[in-house]
Amino acid sequence: MTQKTAAEDYTGASIQVLKGLEPVRLRPGMYTDTQNPNHLGMEVIDNSVDEAMGGFASHISVVAHSDGSLEVSDDGRGMPVEEHPVEHVPAIELILSRLHAGGKFNDKNYAFSGGLHGVGVSVVNALSDKLVCTVRRGGQIWEIAYAHGEKTEELKSVGTCAKKNTGTTVRFWPEQKYFDDPKFDLKALRHALRAKAVLCRGLSVSLLDEAAGQRDEWAYSGDLQSYLSSQIEGRITLPSPPFAGNYEGEDWKMEWACCWETEGRMSQISESFVNLIPTVEGGTHVNGFRSGLTMAMREFCELQNLLPRGLKITPDDVWKGCTSVISLMMHDPQFAGQTKEKLSSRHVAAMVEGVIRDRFSLYLNRDVETGKAIASVVIEAARERDSAAKSVTRKKAVRGPQLPGKLVDCTSTDPSRGELFIVEGDSAGGSARQARDSSFQAILPLRGKILNTWEVSGQGALQSEEIRAISVAMGLEPDSGSLEGLRYGKICILADADSDGLHIGTLLCALFVKHFTSLVSEGHVYVACPPLYRIDCGTKIKEYAIDDDELALKQKELARKGYKRENIRIQRFKGLGEMNPEQLRETTLSPDTRKLLRLTLDQSDSDSTIGLMDMLLSKKRAADRRQWLEDNGDKAEILD
Repeated sequence: MTQKTAAEDYTGASIQVLKGLEPVRLRPGMYTDTQNPNHLGMEVIDNSVDEAMGGFASHISVVAHSDGSLEVSDDGRGMPVEEHPVEHVPAIELILSRLHAGGKFNDKNYAFSGGLHGVGVSVVNALSDKLVCTVRRGGQIWEIAYAHGEKTEELKSVGTCAKKNTGTTVRFWPEQKYFDDPKFDLKALRHALRAKAVLCRGLSVSLLDEAAGQRDEWAYSGDLQSYLSSQIEGRITLPSPPFAGNYEGEDWKMEWACCWETEGRMSQISESFVNLIPTVEGGTHVNGFRSGLTMAMREFCELQNLLPRGLKITPDDVWKGCTSVISLMMHDPQFAGQTKEKLSSRHVAAMVEGVIRDRFSLYLNRDVETGKAIASVVIEAARERDSAAKSVTRKKAVRGPQLPGKLVDCTSTDPSRGELFIVEGDSAGGSARQARDSSFQAILPLRGKILNTWEVSGQGALQSEEIRAISVAMGLEPDSGSLEGLRYGKICILADADSDGLHIGTLLCALFVKHFTSLVSEGHVYVACPPLYRIDCGTKIKEYAIDDDELALKQKELARKGYKRENIRIQRFKGLGEMNPEQLRETTLSPDTRKLLRLTLDQSDSDSTIGLMDMLLSKKRAADRRQWLEDNGDKAEILD
């Protein structure tokens, strides 16, 4: 088929509009974990847990039936069955069969909740052979049924009950074709349900395995310290009991417990939760917790003069052998995906870091002997890391030219750990030098815009002093195709967030794509995302926004929390040089809080990417560039 024929076949009729639950059934992996149906079960269970967190439910019963279905029942308020004033259908129908319909988009119905997008139980409905929902509410028992997301039985009253007898029961049969293993992993489900009971005071949870005839029930009145102690029973740890505490802020609260193994270095049993949702991949709350522990430990070691000369403590040293449980409750958490395995709310890291740093520092200095014992475990981990790093010989640049004088190198000799930040401007380079972690982050400041190398040979590019400095610092020669001499695992472009910075970033991306293609295709090049705005509200709230859209969103959140517009101060950064080192570290350099975009060049889209860059950067493509600007100029965003 010719390119012209393909274009003619691609018309307005080619565009599909998916309705109702069709998107879920067509692309289930976007909405749930398709390894097994456990995530579907947790979506229903979490709705019941949200009722318990709000104080409306005290018991959740889960039954794994022998026919492969799962039944979840609670004694909460019961799903609303009244007609919706706008959609004119029973509200329960919207909950079960309409994506992005729910009662958790504000704080009126739930102070804290895990259901954020209004898609959870409707996804369960879409991917089930059958779903039956029974509601006890207002003295009536209501029932509605679905098959493959389509309603099979209208909502109807099937009986009466006492008015105080309220709650919801959802039973569903997962559709096998959507899952690698159609059976529920009851061991994992049992662990998750126990954690719910531990984290939510006053809630009892039961699980009946009908096939095995086994019933478990959990009701927990202790704290995370005693929970963690039971998890590590038999291990030798410091401190004993674990370091634990809780904190309650204006619109968030957290509870934690942690300790360090002193022998064996057995596998860690670390768990983290956000609004009782298990975040198995961690996220910004875990990053902030780890940073807070690290800062307090560094201060304690310096105060007690415990560190050997030349040895520095890193977050990895503190985290090695640390077993922890962290539970965070907050409004409007942002997760990395529908499965909610990782928290991505950027401002959380700084909040948690500040609390843990203060509390752990106080803990260490209150009991100095225990503090020294914990420090000895961390220092030993640092020694092991330092010894391992010295055994790795840092690859030098080809033929060993001297490193550029402007390069502020890091102390680590492990290429896989090193990061090189190519920074726009000497001023920003100075701030970055103070903000970096010198153990693994190197800084190379550039002066102005680099040469457009798109139509220049590799040897011709090296005639530019700035490009030669980049090449030598990385340890690679242009167009060599080999990564053998690479001195850093991450090459990060750090430029201003304005139009000039975008231009410099584009020229650097062109350099890497054209002359260091292997570096890009192997995933070593990143673009840092510094914020455009800083937002201050009173003395406590300090946030950052990457662009205008995020700024508008955060202003709306502050307004919803009751802050007046005149009390919200917004600072627009004209360049990286306007940020002090602390701000630059917090927003752009610290692995715990920064945002890096990986520059990729897949084989499938390589030709189209190179074609677009050729059109934008090639001198001989001026006519094509002019036409492209005429066709796409209305899509440009004007920056002040």
